[in-house]
Amino acid sequence: MKKYILVIVLGLGILSFSACNSKSAPSDDTSKTEPTTQSAPEHHQDEHAMLGVQGLCELCKERIETAAKGVEGVSSAMWDIEKKELHLNFNPHQTNLDAISKAIAKAGHDTDKDKADQAAYDALPDCCKYRK
Repeated sequence: MKKYILVIVLGLGILSFSACNSKSAPSDDTSKTEPTTQSAPEHHQDEHAMLGVQGLCELCKERIETAAKGVEGVSSAMWDIEKKELHLNFNPHQTNLDAISKAIAKAGHDTDKDKADQAAYDALPDCCKYRK
């Protein structure tokens, strides 16, 4: 009698294991094909650009990067203090280099495209005054 119960329990275990595996297999197959057809229009390719931005110190770096990242669509911004270059990644469907440049100029930093107005520049801390 114990053998029969053991065989039944093992048989049920194998059946449930087999049923679980067979249910997950089709979802794996659809997950391999569906995202490429359904998700492709939603995904975008970020555009990379570099922009010359004037500044002097770590406070400038923080302010410049924060201003750039504050523009909707900008996914990353990294300013190189020595080269005075801002490396950007952004969604071209949401923003463009001109909009980012204007936001940085509004924060008080001249860019290759836009000059900060005098009031924004004057509001910078003394250590950040790059104009001579």
